[in-house]
Amino acid sequence: MAARRFEDLGIGTKAAEARVRLLNRDGTFNVRRKGLPFLTWFSGYHYLISIPWWKFNLWIVFSYVLINAFFGLIYLTIGTEGLVGIDGHSIAERYLQAVFFSTQTFTTVGFGRIAPVGILSNVAAALESLTGLLSFAFATGLVYGRFSRPIAKVIFSQQAVIAPYEGKTAFMFRVANQRSNQLIDVGATVTLSRVELDSRGEKRRQFYPLELERSSVTFFHLSWTVVHPIDDHSPLYGVTKEELDASDAEFLVLLKAFDDTFSQTVHTRTSYKSREVMYGHKFKSIIRTGRDGMTEIELDKIHDHEAIV
Repeated sequence: MAARRFEDLGIGTKAAEARVRLLNRDGTFNVRRKGLPFLTWFSGYHYLISIPWWKFNLWIVFSYVLINAFFGLIYLTIGTEGLVGIDGHSIAERYLQAVFFSTQTFTTVGFGRIAPVGILSNVAAALESLTGLLSFAFATGLVYGRFSRPIAKVIFSQQAVIAPYEGKTAFMFRVANQRSNQLIDVGATVTLSRVELDSRGEKRRQFYPLELERSSVTFFHLSWTVVHPIDDHSPLYGVTKEELDASDAEFLVLLKAFDDTFSQTVHTRTSYKSREVMYGHKFKSIIRTGRDGMTEIELDKIHDHEAIV
């Protein structure tokens, strides 16, 4: 029986012309959007809410330094005689003291040794105080949004395997929950994407849903090996590794689950290129019983596999 096929999964058959993978291992798509105005294309909130924490912290520090350096330059331009307490002799010393005054004004600390005098310096200080209040409110909202945004921390095995399974062969990969929270009703969808020639001899990317031995699990407190049995209904039936490589095969994986911590549905995704599929290998066991009888799972070994002898 011929394998069931999707004409398009929302990625587009023109993706056959691309030379990179459709879906990165971290779940992002390899698509470059062009032709949009910058303000339409760039979403600052979405960018800051989704980047890694180390980048977010760098942006906070960079913005803090840049704003205070800017207002320090304003105070220096107005004239340091507009700030009582400035006693630097060189321009660099006076600018540095103006920057330190700026940090006190921006954070509304105000130690009092340096104070503005005159209309221009007071107006600048008032504007900077307002900027500081708005900046801290904006940063607080971003931090809250990052903490409150439900994200599934699921580990995928670095490679998938094709190995004997119940008298047949099967395509398999392993997943586990990285957090100690509970994920419930976890469902998996796996789609094979590969380039084929159509009736006109043109290359088109086709999509085949892979039927899983078990498409969902109720509880996800340990690891889960997702299995696609390769039988005569499978699009992988009789396909060699060389044929997979030649067709630029890619296995697209989507996991959805209910996170009881946030009471929301979360999802994560990844993909395996044909070069990341190991033939004749099996995963090593990562579940064992501790000395106290407690079940233990070694998440650092989730990627470990071995050749079948």
